[in-house]
Amino acid sequence: MFKRILIANRGEIAVRVIRACREMGIESVAVYSDVDRRALHVRKADFAEYLGPAQASESYLNIPKILEAARRSGAEAIHPGYGFLSENAKFARACREAGIVFIGPAPESMEMMGSKTKARQNMKKAGVPFVPGTDTGLKSAEEALAVAEKIGYPVMLKASAGGGGKGMRMVTNSKELASALETTQSEAQRAFGDSEVYIEKFIESPRHVEMQIFGDTHGNVIYLAERECSVQRRHQKVLEEAPCSFVDPDMRRRMGEVAVQVGKAANYVNAGTVEFLVDAQKNFYFLEMNTRLQVEHPVTEMVTGIDLVQLQLRVAAGEPLGIKQEDIVLRGHAIELRVYAEDPDNNFFPSPGRITRLISPSGPGIRRDSGMYEGWVVPIDYEPLLPKLIAYGEYRTQVIIRLRRALVEYFIGGIKCNISLFRRILLNPDFQAGRVDTGFLDRLLKEPAHGDARTARRVPIVALAAAIFAQQPPPGTQPARSIDGLHSAAARGPLPEPAESGEAKPSGWKTAARSEGVGR
Repeated sequence: MFKRILIANRGEIAVRVIRACREMGIESVAVYSDVDRRALHVRKADFAEYLGPAQASESYLNIPKILEAARRSGAEAIHPGYGFLSENAKFARACREAGIVFIGPAPESMEMMGSKTKARQNMKKAGVPFVPGTDTGLKSAEEALAVAEKIGYPVMLKASAGGGGKGMRMVTNSKELASALETTQSEAQRAFGDSEVYIEKFIESPRHVEMQIFGDTHGNVIYLAERECSVQRRHQKVLEEAPCSFVDPDMRRRMGEVAVQVGKAANYVNAGTVEFLVDAQKNFYFLEMNTRLQVEHPVTEMVTGIDLVQLQLRVAAGEPLGIKQEDIVLRGHAIELRVYAEDPDNNFFPSPGRITRLISPSGPGIRRDSGMYEGWVVPIDYEPLLPKLIAYGEYRTQVIIRLRRALVEYFIGGIKCNISLFRRILLNPDFQAGRVDTGFLDRLLKEPAHGDARTARRVPIVALAAAIFAQQPPPGTQPARSIDGLHSAAARGPLPEPAESGEAKPSGWKTAARSEGVGR
């Protein structure tokens, strides 16, 4: 097993990996940019290495700087998290050439599945069902018109190198197609440096269901559980759950077997996710494969009892999975909410700034994967994901009730966030009944907010008042005194750090970032 690894990421996922390392007795190395000098992942890590300016190309996307940080710190392996360089085959290959283990699939597997058109070509050879359309990039508007006429409108134009909801456009008729193709190609070039676009049939009211798979270097590939990811805004996931209430055991087995088939065709090692579109008749079609750990991996951990990050580290170190397909048993239900620093009342405009007050929920079945703390300044430079709030219970209704209770307890002051959006979702009868598809949230947002809007405004005030009241001593009591009487502030030493800002460091803790102004 590794003695020290570097996490080439930031925020909540970096904190998540650091925690897994600490439980396994592995030292962790954080990296940070100028605006992340006091970030939570830097405070929690055993060591920290400075990368550069806030601009991602000069820090978290700079391969030479990250490899140099790994060399300086003595890290044996690099965990890429998600986003940034996590699906970059060039980075995985550079790690290999530098003699550093990349905690993820081989670059060849990433290249095979990273391009959606190449993935479709390979899956077609493997006999995997996928949505009708092209498996090569469109060469002209005339070709697009001919394909659309054959498969029928509406159609979807998609960037071959796309992800995160970018480079996607639905077209309903032939008059819009030529201009839509030009716009999508331009957007794909700006976002991914690759203008290739393909076309596929638009599936009416589909569900977005994905299957977690895991492979090792000994030829084993298994599937764990599916995740329902249909609650999306502009093709970006907002809420995920496991298992999917629409999937029955037979469908789960068939979908899992296809996902394993995809993994074996790609010679896949480590954590991966095979994504499907599912129609109302429970037909499922291969969509793409994400060659990394997903944002929503906690819901799978909750229902399987498997720590996916620790399993990633073990597999990357050459160990076999140690789990057989028949060992996977799903228990209970889990839902994850992605809390973003954005204003749902102002077209979800980003809301950076200082967190002036933080009251976090807890209690039975509640988990928070967080990268923030009170007093921290949320930067404008990166995706505004703050914490992920996860609830677990024996059944789906119990999980929804627990999340509603947790949201009443949640308060984030100083910035705007999308907590009120989740209150609307959880109160919606269609969501409560499991009647969701990829257009669910867009429809919900077009509806006027009635009583729940008033509740959304009132609940944060109630939560804050309750927290302040809880901090007051009971009537008729005096604050506790030490046996030697009250000490002066100087004698007591410095105040403790803000909530969630760090953990006790092992003896002899040090950080390479002290010279850069980071540290305890």
